[in-house]
Amino acid sequence: MDIMQTSDSSHHGIVENSPYTTPYDRRVEGDQLGASWYFSRKEIEENSLSRRDGIDLKKESYLRKSYCTFLQDFGMRLKVPQVTIATAIVFCHRFFLRQSHAKNDRQTIATVCMFLAGKVEETPRPLKDVVLISYEIIHKKDPAAVARIKQKEVYEQQKELLLIGERLVLVTLGFDMNVHHPYKPLVEAIKKFKVAQNALAQVAWNFVNDGLRTSLCLQFKPHHIAAGAIFLAAKFLKVKLPADGEKVWWQEFDVTPRQLEARIRNRGAASQCTQDYIVP
Repeated sequence: MDIMQTSDSSHHGIVENSPYTTPYDRRVEGDQLGASWYFSRKEIEENSLSRRDGIDLKKESYLRKSYCTFLQDFGMRLKVPQVTIATAIVFCHRFFLRQSHAKNDRQTIATVCMFLAGKVEETPRPLKDVVLISYEIIHKKDPAAVARIKQKEVYEQQKELLLIGERLVLVTLGFDMNVHHPYKPLVEAIKKFKVAQNALAQVAWNFVNDGLRTSLCLQFKPHHIAAGAIFLAAKFLKVKLPADGEKVWWQEFDVTPRQLEARIRNRGAASQCTQDYIVP
């Protein structure tokens, strides 16, 4: 690939690694490279390119949560739906499976991912808005940033960086923009439970959003994450989920008790204080 060689962008904090030489690559049905985005926690942690560049697990977890916080704030400023924000976060997680934090600025990549997520989720925002708001958030401690980004030269430089980054992200992801989230299966299942629906849905939704800050979406399929979120929400609210008749509640998600247990066990890194989930 010549993307980063044709434009001198290394000084902006974007450097290309070949996206198809990492230990994560797999060939699945039909010999399609990169068609599977699910890995064990051990695979994710041990094969990290960031780790090879001297970034330890604790630091990488911090960087992951940092760009998630940035994207949540960014998405709210852009006034996009939560699903668009979630898609941007998943794109970022997938990108850093195949690229190193040491060679790619996380906020620049996150900005690109939000721009792409807007297109994918049919909630696009103008390129100018994306550039301006991202720059203002990144430089929020600098009072002169708002005026500086309105200068033509500075704006054009940031726009070029975003467009270069867009090509890098697309190639790194193998042009696979297909993302599914736990929100829909979660809401559909809770509607059938007929027990504390509003509170259960809100708390479970919050658990799903909390899990986005970790690598859970790289380990488990959306319906498994939804099942785990509902289990944790019910436990927190002390709500008894349906378990009578021929079909127990977790069968709504085509998940076995062992898979559910694994999903909850691996969620440890996403745990927050219970007051974060108190429903008003």
